[in-house]
Amino acid sequence: MTDPLAPLLTLAGVATALDQARAAADSALTHRALRRRGGQVAAELSLRSAVASAALENHRYDVEQVRSGVVTDPVVQGALRVAAALPDLVDTWPRAPRQVLARLHVLAARDAVDDARLGRPAGDPAVAVRLDALADLVAGGTSVPTLLLAAVVHGELLALRTFPGPGGVVARAAARLTLAAGGFDPRGLIAAEVGHLAREPEYVGAAGAFTTGTPDGVRAWVRHCAAAVELGAAALVEQAGGVD
Repeated sequence: MTDPLAPLLTLAGVATALDQARAAADSALTHRALRRRGGQVAAELSLRSAVASAALENHRYDVEQVRSGVVTDPVVQGALRVAAALPDLVDTWPRAPRQVLARLHVLAARDAVDDARLGRPAGDPAVAVRLDALADLVAGGTSVPTLLLAAVVHGELLALRTFPGPGGVVARAAARLTLAAGGFDPRGLIAAEVGHLAREPEYVGAAGAFTTGTPDGVRAWVRHCAAAVELGAAALVEQAGGVD
């Protein structure tokens, strides 16, 4: 069978961007501080990734405010719940992606949307077809580099507006799960959300370009995602250095 994502590797600059991001991630994940204090680093980056993901939904708070526990914003609280749940969902993600997406939405959108809509994707048949195709890819329907698959998962979920409310939190979490399940970032330490937020105008523009389905639009999105991972790797190095 033809790999549906393989043609994306031929887009100008995509393979190079993926390779550069992989090299940055591999280097960051071997930081010596992670052998001794990886748990502390992981907890801090989980917090920062959740705060960044909520900010990308226009629910913006300082990390220290959130750390102190004074922020009750339901989207922020949902992003924190999602971040905390990710390690336990990695193994299930390739086996039952639609089930995991529903779970992520329940966690992300509780108190932000009506209970009856929690975990329920949009009823549009066209959305259902594309969501099924995406689930097939996650379940082993492609052999492209994991970061490319994660970018497609992220972009498709944003483009489809699959879930009501803070659907972007779900999309970014699904991308994180893809990186972890595919072995790119098995411990979930690369906070790509921090990178997306640092380049927010590009994130928004590239996500919009992806929805066009054109080669230029898809290329712009994949290259942005690779750049965000590089920034996430840099954040990991910075954080690990702070506890060394």
